[in-house]
Amino acid sequence: MALLTVQQIVIGGLAPTYGAVAASDTIPVADDRVMLHVKNASGTQDTVTLTDPGKTPAGSSASNPTVVVPITTGDRMIALPLALADPATGLVTVTHSQTATVTCAAVRR
Repeated sequence: MALLTVQQIVIGGLAPTYGAVAASDTIPVADDRVMLHVKNASGTQDTVTLTDPGKTPAGSSASNPTVVVPITTGDRMIALPLALADPATGLVTVTHSQTATVTCAAVRR
């Protein structure tokens, strides 16, 4: 598991730094302005799962949203709402079904 650094978008622009994804990454989220940009250069789609630490009103585990990043030159910008952050840590956990030649950058607008 890797803790990603959130890069701030500024008026002059941001050339984000992308790094290899791990099977599970964590991202600090302090508000609803953080996004994850996932780029997939592999021949296998990457299913990105956002772990929801919450519970339903009945106490069951909440559903975990997923985003499919297509093969070869696919990419997706994924919003990371504050509601998905673990209240104890402030981190959102993201898992990837594919890690070979998949990169990402966490950015805050």
